[in-house]
Amino acid sequence: MKIAVLSGKGGTGKTLLSVNLAAAAIKAIYVDCDVEEPNGHLFFKPEIREEEIVTVKIPLIDKDLCDGCRKCVDFCKFNALAYINDNVLIFDDICHSCGACSLICPKKAISEVDKQIGVIKKGISEQVYVNTGILNTGEASAIPIIKKLLNNAQDIPDITLIDCPPGSACSVMESIKSADFCIIVAEPTIFGTDNLKMVYELVQLFNKPFGVVLNKCIEDDNPSEIFCIQNNINIIGKIPYDTILGKLNSDAEIAVRVNQKYRQLFTSLLEIVKKEVNYATTFDTKR
Repeated sequence: MKIAVLSGKGGTGKTLLSVNLAAAAIKAIYVDCDVEEPNGHLFFKPEIREEEIVTVKIPLIDKDLCDGCRKCVDFCKFNALAYINDNVLIFDDICHSCGACSLICPKKAISEVDKQIGVIKKGISEQVYVNTGILNTGEASAIPIIKKLLNNAQDIPDITLIDCPPGSACSVMESIKSADFCIIVAEPTIFGTDNLKMVYELVQLFNKPFGVVLNKCIEDDNPSEIFCIQNNINIIGKIPYDTILGKLNSDAEIAVRVNQKYRQLFTSLLEIVKKEVNYATTFDTKR
């Protein structure tokens, strides 16, 4: 059972929800796909048991074989190659590692070498497996790390909580591809509603079953809740605006593990999510 937690922007409560649902499950896998700024490990403080370097392929030019035909330069749609002063230059920061240049070279002057773009750290916190991806600063694409993170998570048959990157870019799409259910976290503001709309359109595009959790709820009107009601969107839970929870979160404490009130809240929410996943699975099977 793979549950992806996503939001239209950072700071909405995506990691708060992800880590507490994983902890509420007792035995689970937490996958931090927000590889540009992962912070789930700050809460779990896992015992690291394995580190894996993530690499991509980039071209390497053999100057002795290259005759300057420029076919590779003309073919590259990402402008990662240029021919200057009788040499092919490689801009590996914008290379998409497609390998086409090595295939099209008539002189076989282009081979491929590994370039490290980040690392995956695997650890454990109580009975929660914590898999964290870390993208090197300045790298253009997080997708290779996210793919490897999610492939690794498939090896363990437990509840998997996928902490997605914020927004709706390619890295988010990659994070929700294999999810059985998506949880959208939304704030009670007009800005939060705009971000909710964006992610709502994304999960619909991928035809994923989903529900919304409203975070930082107060007694005043909630624009995000109004949007959900107007669009028949299932609100599966509400998290109150609470200074105790806010302090626990700012101190990188997992509320489920230190506060009975929030243990009950997130455990109940997890049970609702399980029912939603089972219903969606049954409905899809019948269809």
